[in-house]
Amino acid sequence: MISHAYPRLAFVDLETSGGSASQDRITEIGIVQVDLDGVREWSTLVNPGEAIPLFIQHLTGITDAMVKDAPSFADVAGEVAALLENRLFIAHNARFDFGFLEHEFRRAGHLFRPPVLCSVRLSRRLFPDAERHGLDALVARFQLTVTERHRALGDAQLIRQFWEHLHALVPAQAIESAVGSLTWRPRLPHRLAALQVESLPARPGAYVLHGEDDVPLYVGKASNLRAVVIAQAGGARMPARQARLIEQVKRVTWTETGGNVGAELHRLALHRSLLAAPREDAGKRPVAPHHAWRLASRKGSLLPMLVDSNDMFFGYDAGLFGLFDSVRQARDALRRLCDEHGLCRVRLGLEKGTAGASCLAGKSNDSGKACMACDGRETQQEHDARLRAALAPLRLREWPYPSAIAIREGERLHVISGWAFQGSAPDMDGALVLASKGREAFDADVYRFLADLLERGEADIVELDK
Repeated sequence: MISHAYPRLAFVDLETSGGSASQDRITEIGIVQVDLDGVREWSTLVNPGEAIPLFIQHLTGITDAMVKDAPSFADVAGEVAALLENRLFIAHNARFDFGFLEHEFRRAGHLFRPPVLCSVRLSRRLFPDAERHGLDALVARFQLTVTERHRALGDAQLIRQFWEHLHALVPAQAIESAVGSLTWRPRLPHRLAALQVESLPARPGAYVLHGEDDVPLYVGKASNLRAVVIAQAGGARMPARQARLIEQVKRVTWTETGGNVGAELHRLALHRSLLAAPREDAGKRPVAPHHAWRLASRKGSLLPMLVDSNDMFFGYDAGLFGLFDSVRQARDALRRLCDEHGLCRVRLGLEKGTAGASCLAGKSNDSGKACMACDGRETQQEHDARLRAALAPLRLREWPYPSAIAIREGERLHVISGWAFQGSAPDMDGALVLASKGREAFDADVYRFLADLLERGEADIVELDK
């Protein structure tokens, strides 16, 4: 029977691995929907991701073997949310069932705040002279039909039967008055309310968690901004390091990006601009450049020359090798190549030559012989060929387009010039403006991400003519 005041109902029961919503997990969900279109029933076992205590297995009959291949709650969260949407949530000891669902939804990145009615409290209100109000007592008092006790759907069916009996025994006005006074809507947890998570879009993007004085603490990306921030900031249990971070968060800012490619590009750009630079001078001191080796011809021989990403042609240069965070790292890598391939450190400019003496690479080789280049056993051309072969695995991928491109993703165009991310635009005019501005700094992580993306051939590329 449907109350005109509450035409959409969901009778809910859960089986769980224990009694703590923050520590234990759901093992089964049963839902009975009742509305003007009739009655529908739904249930599923849920893999709790942990062993079910033996005494609970004996009570419910739900064993570890039964839930082994069942979906996790995250797998069914969307379906459960849809089944309960815009319905009065009715359960026996409702705070228990609601508490478990609310925690599970938050772990999965969903807000869950339905109007909640406890059928135990409703029974006490309408039948104050009765001694007991548990399900077994209601079964005995109202001769309810038991299909499967201590299983989620079977118990949800009993709650629905109790509701039907109420309307046969109690005046509708008394029921509606009791339901109205006993129904409550849960508040958003303080931490999530403070971050205004309900204003976050359920769309792809990048986000920044800010602390005191708007200091950036964390930069992330998400295919669903709202879900990820809720899961990250609203979890009841989280690693200690994450908990310490979340306690410092005062504000969330975000950028919608049209898809996951844009989310990663904006995350990398935000990380570089907000977190990579020293906080005292953020925005004043440029982020340290990357370095690579370029082979230059000097007096008939090849000499590695160190270049950095501040070079305006760095992203377009087809002859770069290695990608290093510092000059020292680059020189150490070249020294290792000398040792591994028997290359001459003197010819490569890593040490000064001494008349009649071999370079350190020659002194350290396994044969005990002098460097072949130092003692004349190898021509300059032969040494150059071995140098090219040694550097070949480190060659950076050449920018494959004559100028800037845009990666189309949804309604956004992500502009790339020489492996540098220029920004995103809503239309072609905006993309052309981004392409024509000064090139953004080369970033190694952006390069690696884009090189892999283009290698897979999955991007929708639009070439831009400046």
